[in-house]
Amino acid sequence: MAPSNAGSQRSEEEIPAAAQTVQPLDAAYVLTLEEIGNLAAEGGKPAETLTNVVALIGRRFKTDVCSAYLLEPDRSNLILAATLGLRPQCVGTLRMAVNEGLAGLVAEQVQPVAVEQVKNHPRFKYFSEAGEEAYQSFLGVPLIDRGVLQGVLVVQTVVARIFQENEIRMLTEAAAQLAPVVSEARTLDRFVAPIQERLWTLARNLWWSWDHEATSLFRELDPVRWRQLNHNPIALLAEMPLSMIEQRARDLVLHGRVNYAYRRQREYLEADRTWGARHAGVLRPRPVAYFSAEFGLHESVPIYSGGLGVLAGDHIKSASDLGIPLVGIGLFYGQGYFRQRLDRSGWQQEEYLPTDVNLLPMEPAIGTKGEAVTVQIETRSGAIRAKVWRMKVGRCDLLLLDSNVEGNAPEDRELTSRLYGGDGRVRIRQELLLGVGGFRALRAMGITPGVLHLNEGHSGFAVLEAIRSRMQEEGLNFDQAVPRVSREVSFTTHTPVPAGHDRFDAGLMEEHLGPLRDSLGLSHERLMALGRENPHNHNEEFCMTVLGLKLSSRANAVSSLHGEVSRAMWTGLYPGKPEEAVPIRHITNGVHVPSWLAPQMFRLYDRHLGTGWHEHGGEPQIWEGIENVDDGELWETHLSLKARLLEFVRLRAVEQAERRSEPAKTLQALGRVLSPDALTVGFARRFATYKRANLILADIEKIALMVNDPKRPVQFVFAGKAHPRDDPGKRVLQQIAELMRDKQFANKFVFIEDYDINVGRHFVQGVDVWLNNPRRPLEASGTSGQKVVLNGGLNLSVLDGWWAEAYDGLNGFAIGTGRTHSNMDVHDTRDGEDLYRVLREEVIPLFYQRDRDGLPRGWIKRMKRTIRTLGWRFNADRMVMDYTVKCYVPAAGGTSSDMRPAS
Repeated sequence: MAPSNAGSQRSEEEIPAAAQTVQPLDAAYVLTLEEIGNLAAEGGKPAETLTNVVALIGRRFKTDVCSAYLLEPDRSNLILAATLGLRPQCVGTLRMAVNEGLAGLVAEQVQPVAVEQVKNHPRFKYFSEAGEEAYQSFLGVPLIDRGVLQGVLVVQTVVARIFQENEIRMLTEAAAQLAPVVSEARTLDRFVAPIQERLWTLARNLWWSWDHEATSLFRELDPVRWRQLNHNPIALLAEMPLSMIEQRARDLVLHGRVNYAYRRQREYLEADRTWGARHAGVLRPRPVAYFSAEFGLHESVPIYSGGLGVLAGDHIKSASDLGIPLVGIGLFYGQGYFRQRLDRSGWQQEEYLPTDVNLLPMEPAIGTKGEAVTVQIETRSGAIRAKVWRMKVGRCDLLLLDSNVEGNAPEDRELTSRLYGGDGRVRIRQELLLGVGGFRALRAMGITPGVLHLNEGHSGFAVLEAIRSRMQEEGLNFDQAVPRVSREVSFTTHTPVPAGHDRFDAGLMEEHLGPLRDSLGLSHERLMALGRENPHNHNEEFCMTVLGLKLSSRANAVSSLHGEVSRAMWTGLYPGKPEEAVPIRHITNGVHVPSWLAPQMFRLYDRHLGTGWHEHGGEPQIWEGIENVDDGELWETHLSLKARLLEFVRLRAVEQAERRSEPAKTLQALGRVLSPDALTVGFARRFATYKRANLILADIEKIALMVNDPKRPVQFVFAGKAHPRDDPGKRVLQQIAELMRDKQFANKFVFIEDYDINVGRHFVQGVDVWLNNPRRPLEASGTSGQKVVLNGGLNLSVLDGWWAEAYDGLNGFAIGTGRTHSNMDVHDTRDGEDLYRVLREEVIPLFYQRDRDGLPRGWIKRMKRTIRTLGWRFNADRMVMDYTVKCYVPAAGGTSSDMRPAS
């Protein structure tokens, strides 16, 4: 179609003839702020200004079309906002995803795209309604305002045209002047309806995931799809037409609630009187860089497998709440961790599903020069490249490196596809990307961290890159740079088992660290020595934990007992020092209260602990008010959560059975499984053999008597995944699952597939008792039981990890006395006998002892004590405050006094 049919008549001066020679552009073609200001004054509104500026650019650049496409609030689609040359009726209606078309390619790569013949390009997509068929060439540049992509500026011509470098540069500069207008147009002119825009704004920051009111808004828009989409607000909004959103908002009277949630989010993000502002101001110009191989933030963001990731997610959320300047660094796993399905025999099957990045709350990270950040790491066998995504977690940023980019070898494009998959070669390449690539991503974004916090050894290579950077910046050699960097490094170890620490042989190290080693000026043996307990043992492999311990000034375990275990494990690194003097201390883990506390309990605490109590959750006195709660109110709240758990378990159990094509009779039975009156015990965690999920089955006759007691029955709900290569763990899982088919246990044992944050949330909020029986002292900390505490459940646990320092005899139940045995069989037998004894003599009698009102007063008294004594201690706010005061601020040089004697 000819340009004359594109909706506007233009003079010969405006449209060059086909044979006309295009003259080179110079500075006269660049827009000035003054010109934009004049056009703004003429138009008055951002949309009119945008149209005027687009027309001016089209004339200046002698092109037949000039268009501005704006990113919609979902940041996954572009909408035509202004044009000179295309059909004007398409403004506000022509949409394209960022993964389609040439304009989408500009937004996806956040860099200019110039094409002489568009129909020859693989990303060409023809939008017939726009009247584009006459145009041959294309030049698009990103519109970036204050480091954030706002849209795309496009020019097109009828005659095939090779755009020169200076033309691309000039249009890029014009886009830079135009970007603030585009940003204002997106914000003020409402190319979409206000309620939709505000919902998208809420969805793009994971703050909504720990704000119950914001979460309820998305759920109420479509409760069925909300559950089917795994509670993903972006996926939900992406498939809901504006008319449907408006209709639902009117029917449910949501407008006021949306505005209220939006306003609270803005107030939260803009608050400057935070705990961090008072106690950690030194970190604002040089924030904490928190490295972790996984982050468990929410079930809709599948880049985690278990406890380590959930801890990292809770850490960054509490840092946000406290106002600690912290940036998370991790990897984006395109297929995440596996989906779990059990076959009819109860054997675990793994399934990996790709994640659609357009349905996640992230966008390309933008560097200091306005370009999409990419990193490249040289190895002896070639370069590994990665793009960087940015995710907003409240006030904090999370950067995720993604190796699925052009230019990488096929094996490297798959490098970040799966979490904890592959062999040692895959693992070292992932850890090289996390550590070295993560540090380079920070620098590309203009972030100079004041503290490097390594959450486990996976990211240890970051310290080597930091040393290389310091050597280059300050003209130092390796030995001079090491102490300057090490004083800024905090290292947290989580693994009390020697086999759980990553180790790499000399060949893998040289292949992958060789170029970095050259830059550091180190010999191969000197580098290997940094990761060896015995530097002189040339047969010893390189251990990432050893590297972290050697190159950090502060190292910590994650519970008091784990500190003892770690000091004993690594005493060989510190010859001449007694075990108690090994410099590994402890900061016990805690959990992020708003993420794990049920809304019903949150409201109860609001009434009795005072509004805003959660902002001081790490302070003991806040929790004293729980003693004033009426016993009946607390118990009824717990029963409502228990009923919700049982409903969830039944629904999931039926869905599982349907997937396996179980008979209708089985489905009916599963729909009625479990009783709200029975003592309900929960067990959900990774099915590693040392966690002994089947300890309760050591004596089948005893447990059968307990679960089938008509007066005082007990029932169990289980969930958890075994590692794909852990057959012993899978056999334990199968043993549990098979009980669902045993007539003695069919209504009393239920296993729920595909353990994730959502399953965990239901379990910890609804069980009466949380069972935890690892083989002491192999549980570094454990945090699931801490989540139960917040919701009024009681712990029944071995005295290991956090429970060893939490149990006071009246705030839960203990299995054993904390003694172990050198013979593992004796150890397990003794713990099994103790477990049955405590259940039979303590737990069951206390639960079923009721007064005339039907209330278990003794049980409720223990519930209150556990909340009062443990709620503040095992709270992620307390944990992050400890890290800040004892690690971050000293590492950043922010302490006002330190009179410790020199060691």
